[in-house]
Amino acid sequence: MMASGDYYELLGVSRDASADELKKAYRKLAVKYHPDKNPGDAKAEAKFKEISEAYDVLKDEDKRAAYDRYGHAAFTQGGMGRAGGGGGGGFAGHDPFDIFREAFGGGGGGGIFEEFFGGGGGHAGGGGAAHGADLRYDLEITLEEAAKGTEKEIRYRRPVACKKCSGSGAEPGSKKVTCQTCGGAGQVTSNRGFISFRQVCPSCQGAGQTIEKPCTDCRGEGRVMDSSTVNVRIPAGVATGSKLRSSGKGEAGQMGGQAGDLYIIIHVKEHELFERRDNDLFCEVPIKFTLAALGGSIDVPTLFGKGNLKIPPGTQSGTTFRLRDQGIPALRGGRKGDLLIRVQVEVPTKLNSEQKAKLEEYAEACGDPANPVSESFVEKAKNFFQ
Repeated sequence: MMASGDYYELLGVSRDASADELKKAYRKLAVKYHPDKNPGDAKAEAKFKEISEAYDVLKDEDKRAAYDRYGHAAFTQGGMGRAGGGGGGGFAGHDPFDIFREAFGGGGGGGIFEEFFGGGGGHAGGGGAAHGADLRYDLEITLEEAAKGTEKEIRYRRPVACKKCSGSGAEPGSKKVTCQTCGGAGQVTSNRGFISFRQVCPSCQGAGQTIEKPCTDCRGEGRVMDSSTVNVRIPAGVATGSKLRSSGKGEAGQMGGQAGDLYIIIHVKEHELFERRDNDLFCEVPIKFTLAALGGSIDVPTLFGKGNLKIPPGTQSGTTFRLRDQGIPALRGGRKGDLLIRVQVEVPTKLNSEQKAKLEEYAEACGDPANPVSESFVEKAKNFFQ
């Protein structure tokens, strides 16, 4: 069977989960849904097979990379294919219990599989209509767009329902006939020792019927590649990694199956002035020595226009000021973050004779030539000067 849900969501892990996190999540779910723990429960059995299928793909680096890029389409007919054969992404020749044994210490005696279930087996569930795969689209936006929200039009290519046959896969005027391999059941049963399990029929892909005369446009698949356009509203407050879903905008299902969804993954570009820290923004502003000493006010940039910052007399380099509500809005409501401004006092590097004379006069008035180091520092370090 081909699991209808997202593999990561089935296992309850993030898309960047490590191998250990995948194994831990699978172990917990497998213990819960194993047929030996749920005798006679068809739903638990189907769930066990789905999570076994998800783990089988995600634990393999190559399969996982293909799934991250193409979704379920990587393992349907015309995709990468799945180890062990079996068209339509089925588990031909694959025992899901082998995955369970591997996850918990291998297939030999004494593993956790045997410890929990006494070495017992199970059987797989059946196939069904070919649900379209979900698609992923990575979208880059600016920090300003993340702060204010925006709308984007994205273009991409995907399999869509064939117009000539309306997605049926059959040439107009042709008809469907009962599949000779499965007798219309959509599934075939195979035995492995004392274990029997079902898999999607390799001839009809679970439909129970085959096409008498395939459509010449889509060659019987019911889908053709075409360009699609989607307008996406991006709410204020999104961050890198935020995921938006456009329902039904993924791959069209085979033979009229339900279309998958399109997931838009947000990537916020780095900004020239601002650094984002959660919903706060951070910015460094260089100021003149005279402003730091005498105090005053300056105009500073914000994502929402020009702001004004008051500098008190005697401000030291590295002092951080806070402008309230000038950061990023909370994604799910609430107030904005703040803008944190750290001032860096610039020391003049080139002085003309008049400027130098003025500073020397100032230094004399302050007694700097005799005491060039701050008294507070001298007090702390007096033991080192003795």
